[in-house]
Amino acid sequence: MGRPREVARAESPRGELVLRRRYDGKREVLELRANGVFVMDTAETSSERALADRALAATGRPHHVLVGGLGLGFTLAAVLTDPRVQRCTVVEIEPALVDWLRDGTVPHGPALLADPRVELLVDDVAAVLGAAERPTYDLVLLDIDNGPGYLVHDANAAVYEAGFLADLRHTIRPGGAVVVWSAAREPGLLGHLSAAYDTAEELDQPVTLQGRDEHYWLYVGHRGLDGIAE
Repeated sequence: MGRPREVARAESPRGELVLRRRYDGKREVLELRANGVFVMDTAETSSERALADRALAATGRPHHVLVGGLGLGFTLAAVLTDPRVQRCTVVEIEPALVDWLRDGTVPHGPALLADPRVELLVDDVAAVLGAAERPTYDLVLLDIDNGPGYLVHDANAAVYEAGFLADLRHTIRPGGAVVVWSAAREPGLLGHLSAAYDTAEELDQPVTLQGRDEHYWLYVGHRGLDGIAE
């Protein structure tokens, strides 16, 4: 494995964002770090794709999907492979990350963001969801931090709390779902979803990360067909 080299760096009110390049054999790998903490890379993308795949399986008509957190674009890419998706709103708070995908610093970014179904908002996902008409989305995917127990940014804590998740239910159309990604098992998160949604489940997602076997977790809250007009 080659020594990582910095590709791009940016500062924001949330701190430092760094994109690095390394080589695993002959393969180029991009790695994203926030305030020195590993966030994701292009070598292991199964958890980002699983977030989309398992979420899309949770609803029969995911016509309008919201993805909270652009990252390196792999969750969005997986969402767009589903022909049922007519519109995908992506909310990313870091302008630099959006720029790196738009300008090709992340090579697959320009083609991904050119998909006409994509609406990209540079904003706080909590603010976007709080201002949304009710209901708006068939499916909401939240991958904005490492989960409530391993926050990179303390300000993201509210997204995992009971009040926010209960209020989020009203932005989801009947038959839809919310799916939350976490780096660790979080029984409290399952409890919040169980209290606010008709059904909730915890899904184990095994991954191999930088040569280590790890487990990530997906938390799903389902809204039933409760008679509200879609």
